[in-house]
Amino acid sequence: MAFDETLAARIRDALADSDGVTDRRMFGGITFMLNGNMAAGVIGDDLIVRLGAEEAPAALAEPGVRVFDFTGRPMRNWVVVDGHRLDDHHLRDWLRKGLDYAGSLPPR
Repeated sequence: MAFDETLAARIRDALADSDGVTDRRMFGGITFMLNGNMAAGVIGDDLIVRLGAEEAPAALAEPGVRVFDFTGRPMRNWVVVDGHRLDDHHLRDWLRKGLDYAGSLPPR
């Protein structure tokens, strides 16, 4: 599965000043990691974001957000954000949420 290279480039630009962020092609898309922990990624045209257990239910109530179900089994605390709903402000907000959670984990 190809992923939206333009969205990946926008994410790289948004994260350019963030220490410890790397990216890796994975799951047919690309993931962005903070200190080795996955924070966000791009699958197809959409953004995937890893959230904490307390934040994920509220995120699912937002327009254009759904459970990340990549293999037929929903991934707990991961959400998919419709790529068409990602203006620069929303993209940065979702990335911050993913980085906040990844930053709460021990480095890998």
